[in-house]
Amino acid sequence: MLKRDSSFSILDIFKGDNLRSFGSGLVLLGLAFVFEHFADVYALSWSLRPTSTYVGDLLLDNLPVINLNFLIIECVLVAIVVGVIFAIIYRPRYILFGMKAVALLIITRAFFISLTHVGIYPAHIEPGVGIFDSIYLYLNFNTGFFFSGHTSVPFLIALIFWERLPERVVALTVSAVLGIAVLLAHIHYSIDVFAAPFMATGSSISRAVSSRVTTLLCDPVRVRVRLSYQM
Repeated sequence: MLKRDSSFSILDIFKGDNLRSFGSGLVLLGLAFVFEHFADVYALSWSLRPTSTYVGDLLLDNLPVINLNFLIIECVLVAIVVGVIFAIIYRPRYILFGMKAVALLIITRAFFISLTHVGIYPAHIEPGVGIFDSIYLYLNFNTGFFFSGHTSVPFLIALIFWERLPERVVALTVSAVLGIAVLLAHIHYSIDVFAAPFMATGSSISRAVSSRVTTLLCDPVRVRVRLSYQM
C-alpha cells in the first residue's frame, strides 16, 4: 500500500522559499513549452523541404512496422495525468526539483531538434483521428526526432525518484517499453532512443548542480553551517 510523505505535504510548496522555487519552476516550465513549440514548428517546416530526406537506420531497416499508437499516444497521455496526480498526493517533495529538471530537458530537446533536419522514415505509423490523437497532435508530441521524449522523460523521472525502488522500477520500465514502441512504429531513429537516457541524466545532473550553486550564492552562511556539521 502506498504511503504519503508525512514530512512534506503539497501545502508546504506554498510556503517561504518553496513558494518562490515553485513560481520560478512554473515560469521555467512555461518557457520550455514555448521554446519547444517554436522549435517543433521550425523543424517541421524544414522537414518538408526536399533537402530533408530520411536516412538509413540499422534497426529501422530490419524491424517490422507495428502500430503501437495505443502505447505511444493513449498510454502516454494517461501516464502523464496519473503521474502528476501521484506526485501531488504521495510525493510532493519531488515536485520542485522535478518540474525544473523536466523543463531543462524540454529546453535541451528543443535546442537539438532545431539544429539538424532529417525526414521521417518512410514506413512509419501516423497518429489516428481519435480524441487522444488530437490532444497528442495539439501538444506537438509527434514532431522532432533527436532525442526521444517518450524515452527520456520517464528515464528522468526514474532518476528523480532513484532512492525509491518502486517508482524507479516503474519509470525505467515505461522508458524501455516506450523506447521499443517508438522504434517498432518507426517514428524515431535508433540514435534518438539510445541517446535519450544520457540526455535525461545530463538534465538531472545539471539541475542538481544549479540547485547547489544557487543555494551557495543566495545563502552562503547556511551552506557553511551545514558543511561544518558534516565535517
